[in-house]
Amino acid sequence: MRRVRSPPFAIVGGMLKVSIIIPAWNEEERIDDCLTCAARQTVMPHEIIVVDNKSTDRTVEIVERFAAAHPEAPVRLIHQDAEQGLIPTRNAGLNAATGDVLGRVDADCMLKPDWVEVVTAIFTEDPKAMGASGPVVYYDMPLKKTGLRGDNRTRRLIYRADGNRTMLFGSNMALRATAWRAIAGEVCRDYEDVMHEDVDISLHMLGKGFKTVYSPRMIVGMSARRMASGFVSFKHYTDRFRNTFDAHPRHTRFFRPEYLLRMMWPFIHFLYPLYQRRMEREHIDCAAMVWRDEQNRILKGTSALTH
Repeated sequence: MRRVRSPPFAIVGGMLKVSIIIPAWNEEERIDDCLTCAARQTVMPHEIIVVDNKSTDRTVEIVERFAAAHPEAPVRLIHQDAEQGLIPTRNAGLNAATGDVLGRVDADCMLKPDWVEVVTAIFTEDPKAMGASGPVVYYDMPLKKTGLRGDNRTRRLIYRADGNRTMLFGSNMALRATAWRAIAGEVCRDYEDVMHEDVDISLHMLGKGFKTVYSPRMIVGMSARRMASGFVSFKHYTDRFRNTFDAHPRHTRFFRPEYLLRMMWPFIHFLYPLYQRRMEREHIDCAAMVWRDEQNRILKGTSALTH
């Protein structure tokens, strides 16, 4: 992705500090893009924590090189070597964070350029909000704008528990540090690896009576690579919704997101490799395409202010 400098912004007294936590295991393909988007924000995050979990590829080297090349970006690299797995790696990052609000995204995610600004506004304007989530756009699929609108409508409608309470989505979520500290000792470890860790966090939040909110402006780009797996593997992945709620019998749900995902699988599974081959033929970085126009608008706006 082409580097551009983030625009200046005014520090407001009492502004909430937003940490971004990125668990990573063998993510050399996308971690540089992920860090670029995290550092290229209209409001710079308080810190960007990459938690490496025994990567055997060039992930650590790329993160170290990025941090050295961008000293203005608050990138921290920590290592979680005690055990393999997303949950202990995620927990290590959340526990190490020093911000007021803890954002959590995947290592192949591309944050929208105003993501930190939007998250700050959500928790500032609603002091009772303890967790927040938003829609995603699949940057490695065609029809991105249509896909984003569809994801927004669907996610805000069916990603619910206990009636009409918002569940948090792991690729695009944020929670107050105080909320994390309240549930950190209770979240399920899931040693059998059969649950959705973000749904588990959501249910623990709701169990504490914490307010969770959905914002259509809190947008992240993510990969559709999960859909490239075979149907049996994908079905086991979607079964995690049921498994997580089975582990939390106090909580209820009306909608079943797994059924919708299984219906979508044939279409995306067919289209995904075709689109990847087209992008390769045309030498286009589909991840860089997602926010390029918006980033250029921000850059032009900054240039106009400084002339």
